[in-house]
Amino acid sequence: MPPEDKPITTAREERYDAQRIEQKWAERWQSDPSLYAAEAHPTKPKYYVLEMLPYPSGALHMGHVRNYAIGDALARYMWMNGYNVLHPMGWDSFGLPAENAAIKNNTPPKQWTLSNIAAMKVQMTRLAFAYDWSREVTTCLPDYYRWNQWFFLKLYEAGLAYRKKSKVNWCPQCATVLANEQVVGGMCWRHEDQPVEQRELEQWFLRITKYADELLRDLDKLQGWPEKVRIMQQNWIGRSEGTLVDFDLGGTVGPAGSTITVFTTRVDTIYGATSVQLAPEHPIVCDMITRDADLRDKVEKLVAEQRKAKEAGDIGAIEKHGVFTGRYARNPYNGEAVPVWVANYILMDYGTGAIMSVPAHDERDYEFAKKYKLEIRVVILPQSNEEETMAEPPLPFTTMHGMLVNSGEFSRLSCEDAIKKMSARAEEKGFGKATVTFRIKDWGISRQRYWGTPIPMVYCEKDGVVPVEEKALPVILPDNVPITLAGGSPLMNVPEFLNTTCPKCGGPARRETDTMDTFVDSSWYFYRYTDAHNDKAPFDSAKIAYWFPIDQYIGGVEHAILHLIYSRFWTKFMRDMGLVKNDEPIARLFTQGMVIKDGAKMSKSFGNVVSPDEMVARYGADATRLYSLFAAPPDRDLEWQESGIEGIQRLVGRVYRFYLRNPTVVSPTLTVETGLAPSPRAQSQPLSPEARAIQRKLHQTIKRVSDDFQGRWHFNTCIAAIMELMNDIYGAEEARAAGGIPASLIADVQRNIALLLAPMAPYLAHELWEMTGEKSSLLKAPWPKYDPALAAEDEIEIPVQVNGKLRSVVVVSAGASEDQIKQAALADEKVRAAIAGKQVVRIIFVAGKVVNIVAQ
Repeated sequence: MPPEDKPITTAREERYDAQRIEQKWAERWQSDPSLYAAEAHPTKPKYYVLEMLPYPSGALHMGHVRNYAIGDALARYMWMNGYNVLHPMGWDSFGLPAENAAIKNNTPPKQWTLSNIAAMKVQMTRLAFAYDWSREVTTCLPDYYRWNQWFFLKLYEAGLAYRKKSKVNWCPQCATVLANEQVVGGMCWRHEDQPVEQRELEQWFLRITKYADELLRDLDKLQGWPEKVRIMQQNWIGRSEGTLVDFDLGGTVGPAGSTITVFTTRVDTIYGATSVQLAPEHPIVCDMITRDADLRDKVEKLVAEQRKAKEAGDIGAIEKHGVFTGRYARNPYNGEAVPVWVANYILMDYGTGAIMSVPAHDERDYEFAKKYKLEIRVVILPQSNEEETMAEPPLPFTTMHGMLVNSGEFSRLSCEDAIKKMSARAEEKGFGKATVTFRIKDWGISRQRYWGTPIPMVYCEKDGVVPVEEKALPVILPDNVPITLAGGSPLMNVPEFLNTTCPKCGGPARRETDTMDTFVDSSWYFYRYTDAHNDKAPFDSAKIAYWFPIDQYIGGVEHAILHLIYSRFWTKFMRDMGLVKNDEPIARLFTQGMVIKDGAKMSKSFGNVVSPDEMVARYGADATRLYSLFAAPPDRDLEWQESGIEGIQRLVGRVYRFYLRNPTVVSPTLTVETGLAPSPRAQSQPLSPEARAIQRKLHQTIKRVSDDFQGRWHFNTCIAAIMELMNDIYGAEEARAAGGIPASLIADVQRNIALLLAPMAPYLAHELWEMTGEKSSLLKAPWPKYDPALAAEDEIEIPVQVNGKLRSVVVVSAGASEDQIKQAALADEKVRAAIAGKQVVRIIFVAGKVVNIVAQ
């Protein structure tokens, strides 16, 4: 931080009173509810900047402040650059934390949630976040969740919402089902120490897999997204091209049938299959263990091993174990019967949950075969034109670049040709086909909890599952429901909600008591911001056409899979409905770093949160905002240090004192367009060296801050540049006192510092703006423009080499010609000594960089 200022004699010595000044401006801004309002304006360029909406858990902490300060600085910067800015905020207000708090505090979730929203909104306003509150969205209110229900009905009509009984992820602590995306390393995404169990339940699913190919392909369109996020989504979607092949078990085994269908990406190796292996949860295994207690005990051990490996987060590193079922399956290509095993490294959520094991050509299969002494048969050799040179390679040999051997009529085909012909043979003979599989599974949205959107379906003994009529929406979530964690939805115990009539026959029916996953709420909320009060539709498509896609979205990388994949799916469905025209919702995504305190992410669960209220009360809102922007680049983690805010507070006071001690004389020569004084070239009196240095530093600072806003978002270097400018200004105190720096230049500096600070420290900047005598609004004042000529150095240093060896450095005028620079180099004493007695045969000049004299 800069050193303390030297005492200066002034008529007015005052410290910066953050509380008084910030209260003054807060009252002014609150008196104008339209200050940050956005309206579609076809003649102005639009800019939709958005931070991910928060869950109203009770209060903001500094981790939130960092996220919102980044978005707010960008929104203010874009306003100043002439854009029509949409910068809204809302509340992701359904979900488990409210229910858990209700149980703990004996407070209804709605009351708890709405009171938290009111408190957090006060915090955001105090921090001067420039949100258009007229567009506020609260997802737990019927005016929002009725459209969740409307979308569900449209998905149901399109065959994209369906109900089925299946094994699902169950978190005992949450007492509800989790989507696959909410299971991290075998653990609940909310409870890192809670293993997820498997249960068989009837659930509602959304057929996100219909869009799997497009979700993968369109990642190429998202060049404004971080590469790591696109890779995470690509891996989660997990597209694999391969072949489905049926292995016949020879007789009825049970309800699961008598055929094992395997998925393989290497059907060219199928003549080398020496066993078939099943996941422990495979339906055929479930059939077998109901009749074989010994097999059941062994399979349960495999399940426990697999769960433990998932908890560790690396199933690939598991020690391979398996159990022979006593059954054999027939390979349809060669008629060979191969043993059927259950293996702990086979996952039910990949492919079909069954593989053909080819140990000679797969590392995991090789390890398994060695352990259990299964046959290892080579069917691929390195490709060669001469058969006698085709030596058996070290095993396992896994390359796709080879030639088939020991593979019947397919021998001597390349792997690539064999895959095509063998897949065609499977389809021709009816025992398989070429196919594409995905790792991503359909999105299970049923939650056995109270605080969520009711699913608009009823169950009738006569008509079965029947959708609620659109005119009956919203299906209202009742208040004052007794909440328990008994493992079923609390709505089951509310007769006035449960009992209804069938929309089809009018007879008695019961409502669906599961509620929707809260990621439904956040999958489309940013569309609702464009038309938040529409009671006829979720939004007006014409307004979407103006505002979308989102120009800049800001949030944590932890949402790369959950929220961001779901929102992309929702957009594509709405496009197919004709509601929107865009294929993707978000043009640019920024994932900010975390705030770290005591070695861990700042979080209530870790007990290490720092309240912004305390920081604002102690240092002011601007210092709190500035520190969150200054302490680290926005994409890096920020290590919390309260002493850093103290340093920023000193900077704020230092800037303020500069304005107090140098009252601005408003000059009529200042231009409205740029806020800059005329160039000294147009003035009658040239600037003193001290004044020219300040002018040069000012324009260099404008360029540096502008470049960092437009490119890297390195707000830390923006603030550092302003610090450097202030150091130079205070360093020229004697020249200022002696009148060596014109009042017009002082006014120019003050005006532009206010403009540069406006996106990051709005309270201070508005106060400074007013102190310069300005009456216009700073919020949308034009961003300053630098003059390249005024930013340029008056003199430059040019290295001089003789025969490639550095001999000296000459100082020349910044506008010197090539000939002048060469003459200055030849006139330098050190250079003359180096070339004494030699003949200069050539002078190589690289503009602005070096002069190299070639002498013999």
